[in-house]
Amino acid sequence: MPAARPPTRRTDAAPVGYTLTLDRLRHRYVVQMKLTPAADVQRVSLPVWIPGSYLVREFARHLSGLRAQQGRAECEVTQLDKSTWDIACRPGRPLTIEYTAYARDNSVRAAWLDSHRGFFNGTSVLLRAHGHEGAPHEVTVRPPADAPDWQLATAMPAVRADPRGFGTYRAADYDEAVDHPFELGAFWSGQFKAGGVPHRLVVAGAPAAFDGERLLRDARKICDTAIAFWHGKARPPHRQYVFMLNVVDDGYGGLEHRASTALICGRRDLPRHGAPAEAARVGEGYVTLLGLISHEYFHTWNVKRMRPAEFARYDYTQENYTRLLWFFEGFTSYYDDLLLRRAGLIDDAGYLKLLTTTANQVLQAPGRQAQSVAQASFDAWTRYYRPDENTPNSTISYYSKGALVALCLDLTLREAGRGTLDDVMRSLWQRTHGGPLTEADVAAVLTGQAGRSFAAELAAWVHGTEDLPLKDLLETQGVQALQEPSQVAQTLGLRVNESGGTVTLKVVLDGGAAAAAGMAAGDEWLGVEPVPEARQGRRARTATAVQDAGWRLTRLEDLPLYAGPARRVLALVARDKRLLRLPLDLPTGATTWRLVRPAGADTQGWPAR
Repeated sequence: MPAARPPTRRTDAAPVGYTLTLDRLRHRYVVQMKLTPAADVQRVSLPVWIPGSYLVREFARHLSGLRAQQGRAECEVTQLDKSTWDIACRPGRPLTIEYTAYARDNSVRAAWLDSHRGFFNGTSVLLRAHGHEGAPHEVTVRPPADAPDWQLATAMPAVRADPRGFGTYRAADYDEAVDHPFELGAFWSGQFKAGGVPHRLVVAGAPAAFDGERLLRDARKICDTAIAFWHGKARPPHRQYVFMLNVVDDGYGGLEHRASTALICGRRDLPRHGAPAEAARVGEGYVTLLGLISHEYFHTWNVKRMRPAEFARYDYTQENYTRLLWFFEGFTSYYDDLLLRRAGLIDDAGYLKLLTTTANQVLQAPGRQAQSVAQASFDAWTRYYRPDENTPNSTISYYSKGALVALCLDLTLREAGRGTLDDVMRSLWQRTHGGPLTEADVAAVLTGQAGRSFAAELAAWVHGTEDLPLKDLLETQGVQALQEPSQVAQTLGLRVNESGGTVTLKVVLDGGAAAAAGMAAGDEWLGVEPVPEARQGRRARTATAVQDAGWRLTRLEDLPLYAGPARRVLALVARDKRLLRLPLDLPTGATTWRLVRPAGADTQGWPAR
């Protein structure tokens, strides 16, 4: 149990204060908001989105029972739109607002409360008092009387808190108040120092085999490596940091904050007592978790402080557009795995395996030729967070392609002997004073680092749709891109779901064999009928013609088994309860990448340094 936190701010009441009472069985936070002084017509609203997750999520749909009063007098409340209210007040007098926030979103983006765990982001629970955004805000969370084992964790500085963490916390303004999530419950907790700064890791839902000490050691290595990357031996910009990890049966995700992060992972991805300690033998699930920790921690600098100029001040009422997510998410995605290598948590082979996955994700997406990564950044609000069966054909991930753009810039600088992308990132931090950044800043620092303009590369790699020169640049580091046979789904241009003996098509990629055959997302692929060589020049039209050769298809990987030497098959699919026979030509020679560095290959120290 953590020790009681000493007061870190003034203890007089803040102009804006919230008191939260937990209604655990009804999954509600009961909120009392006090405002001093109020305007004659006090406007309040709830954000429609949370920074870091670029989708309008309509958090106000979970608010109910909003009422206001001054002293004993009720105030008239008028709702103006989906998330905004006006309250008629006597100006200059304190105002009290009460409401409840329903909390059943078990993600990192909103709020959750049940008998076992609580969590909330301020954007889902804390109303914004217009005209008072720049004033200090206090958040008080009352301990649940029926849960004496519950604790509270947050990075918001404490005014006064009991040994379990319940009490009052203060932020300098509304932006800071909603940028500190709260974790509640009987969670596992551990602490370490990195860069001289206290870090805390809290884990909710961990099974008995969880090796918390292993995760603490490895998280510390990540934090030490990231701090050294940005500041050398100097202290980082945060005074404390909290990792909040929610462990579920199957899940993955994270959301960055200025001094904390909310994470989700699957239970099988946690380190276990008795597991091998060697970096080379770490399981893939655990590497994925470490990469997530590395990614969100790197965001402490790259997006939470150094951020798009368009985000200098958040507009919580609508979408906030930027074309720079390829830099802030993509470059962070490049460095998350790279810092795992530098921290000694994976070896070169493990790093190249992760890079192989990223490269293949981009190369196997037809959308890379339809949309630039800068436009994908701008369209995040309507595309990335609202994927459908056509998404891989129409857009590209600013995470994965942005990471490859970072790789190409890094290797280009290294090949020319003009430093590394590390130098560029640190120079950008100094240039922007850890604040708003534009693409012009990126271009200027690249030019200063390389002694030449990078306008052509930025135009082609960021604003164009040409494939990146990955193979040539990787070869400068002694890394080869081997071509290996693709899996059946990749060969056909498909993404499928296999469940209960049924193969359902999720995505049909443009330019692939499945698309040429007329397959569509949502089709159930029921069976396959090989077409004999002599009959491949004409379409088979009856079931009896190939009755003896038909096979029920329950796994896509069985297709070569049933097709045999035939280069054309009839795919029997069900679409809207209709049975269709579609002629499918089976491609040959389809390959995928595998990145390797042969023993003794010439290298300049990348990726280890």
